[in-house]
Amino acid sequence: LRHLVQLIIIIIANSSHLQYNKLTIKEIMKKITIAAIIFAIWTSISIANEVNVFSARHYDSDIQLYEKFTNKTGIKVNIVSGKDKALQKRITEEGADCIADLYITADAGRLGAFQAKGMFQKAINSSKAIKAAVPANFRTNYWTGIAKRARIMYYSPERVSANELNGMTYEGLADPKWKGRIVIRKSNNVYNQSLVASLVQNNGKNPTAKWAKGVVANMARDSKGNDRAQILAVAAGEADLAVANTYYLALMLSGKKGPEQQEAAKKVKPFFPNQQDRGTHMNISGGGVLTHAPNRDNAIQLLEFLLTKEAQEHIVNNTFEYPMIEGVKPHDLVAQMGLGFKQDLKTKVSSYGAKQSDALEVMLAAGWK
Repeated sequence: LRHLVQLIIIIIANSSHLQYNKLTIKEIMKKITIAAIIFAIWTSISIANEVNVFSARHYDSDIQLYEKFTNKTGIKVNIVSGKDKALQKRITEEGADCIADLYITADAGRLGAFQAKGMFQKAINSSKAIKAAVPANFRTNYWTGIAKRARIMYYSPERVSANELNGMTYEGLADPKWKGRIVIRKSNNVYNQSLVASLVQNNGKNPTAKWAKGVVANMARDSKGNDRAQILAVAAGEADLAVANTYYLALMLSGKKGPEQQEAAKKVKPFFPNQQDRGTHMNISGGGVLTHAPNRDNAIQLLEFLLTKEAQEHIVNNTFEYPMIEGVKPHDLVAQMGLGFKQDLKTKVSSYGAKQSDALEVMLAAGWK
């Protein structure tokens, strides 16, 4: 804008010499119009070479991935990192003035809840590449998964027999035989809300409410701590069975959280529930193009890049998640847990957001801390 004003000033200054240059008002306006057009073209080119990502994923490896995208396309990726609530608050409050193009976070429940507020546009269906790469149950018209994670059980092989786990399901967590033996995170944790939402979706609200009471009755302690804390509790003998996401065990085994957690992780074994019916609960990391995105096409292009083999290999080898696309192997520490398990491909992850309020309601009613 400053450059345009300078041009106009120069043109107006020149107009003071009308009697010598014989310029007409019409000619002056023509020059101003041309200057404005040039400025508009320059501005559009400048804007077209960037994409603004608001991300609640806290991985340095993601930044490296965005740098690869820039090197391939010439499109600069501007990143604003933060916690989900803070980022969503900013996007909502700024509205059409918000610079954000793409919102990336973990958990379909978060994406679905934000979609319900009208924050995403229907951009996914315009991309043949995304629709070809991502199974329909892991995306909507508004957002798509870019990586997968499973929420599974971890047990102490010293205190839990193979017979006890035979045919074990999430529903089985309410069985009285597990009384005083289970640890799981608080009800305000979105991973748990999505898991319970999937139970509401598959079994109904009333049966899930009864189930939640059974789970609370079986807890070895009040819910506290993150996913790793649940695994540590089993390793320490405070409980026999924990519920946590797969990448947390791999993270602990990698040694990145210190030798104590690495040794603790070796004391538990993973178990994939519901293998005889719908399969193990799956969730996603994902992203969507925001309603007021100034660089919509670039945002779609970045999502498409994140679903390429190169990007997927980078993601799984740094975050210990499962790849979203076929033809990419997960990290060795994830693969050693087992790759032949049945994933729940029946339950659409969009139901996690749709049933989130029901899930929280039944958990709180059950006394789930």
